[in-house]
Amino acid sequence: MAINWYPGHMHKAKKEIREEIPKMDLIIEVLDARLPFSSENPMVPSLRGDTPCIKILNKSDLADPTITQQWVEHINNTSGMKAIAVNLKQPDKIRSILDMAPSMVPDRNLDVSQLKALILGIPNVGKSTTINILANRTVARTGNEPAVTKQQQRIKLPNNIILLDTPGFLWPKLEPEDCGLRLAISGAIKNTVIEFEDVAMYLAEFMLEHYPENLSKRYQIKDLPQTGIELFDMIGQRRGCMRRGGIADTHKVSEILINEFRDGQLGRITLETPAMVEKEQALLAETRALKAAKK
Repeated sequence: MAINWYPGHMHKAKKEIREEIPKMDLIIEVLDARLPFSSENPMVPSLRGDTPCIKILNKSDLADPTITQQWVEHINNTSGMKAIAVNLKQPDKIRSILDMAPSMVPDRNLDVSQLKALILGIPNVGKSTTINILANRTVARTGNEPAVTKQQQRIKLPNNIILLDTPGFLWPKLEPEDCGLRLAISGAIKNTVIEFEDVAMYLAEFMLEHYPENLSKRYQIKDLPQTGIELFDMIGQRRGCMRRGGIADTHKVSEILINEFRDGQLGRITLETPAMVEKEQALLAETRALKAAKK
């Protein structure tokens, strides 16, 4: 199931960011630590050039700590990039970015001129709350839903930094298809445009393969099934989400599974690793090459 969600204001935001990036000394991108690749804006690698970039892996308290460390090391091995894993319960660690930023632009004399930084983040990664912590005051509207920020604003931060806040947006075509599913699981895409059953089935099968012990603990299932649909039936029985005939209400079960993932009730889970993404990117490149050859 391909997922696409691209409202008009997102198209406008994309055009504005394309114009602003060349003027910036630094790019700061807020990512979801549970899906650092899928939540990365694909415009950044293509537009940033030599502009240094700080990647903030937010919600790290919900992510698998071992895999988060893999992502931090992976990003730090990329030229001109630094990664920091944080969560919104660590305001002091978030504010350390104010000291990290000048170190990324060592040739800039901040006693003479301001450091211009652009902050990016797809919907619902915690960008606005991060900005408020950095500014030590409420300057950005927050909300536990996608697309709260609607327009640009410039914010003065300590250390003579001027931060340009931009609306969070996705892109017209989410590729690979798994990226769209992971974004939907995380809450980056509005619930009204996703098929809960398809998204939850992807999550169920992923967890059966990678985090079976989390499922056993949360739903008190000693012997886990082999398939997602069997897992739906078991969760439905334990949560009283059954229809006549002993069939699980798949929509209710899907809501339970997705919401409990988002709330961290399933444990600390990461939906992608650097190695996994590398394989998916190779497969996507191969598919594109085949399509191009047919044309």
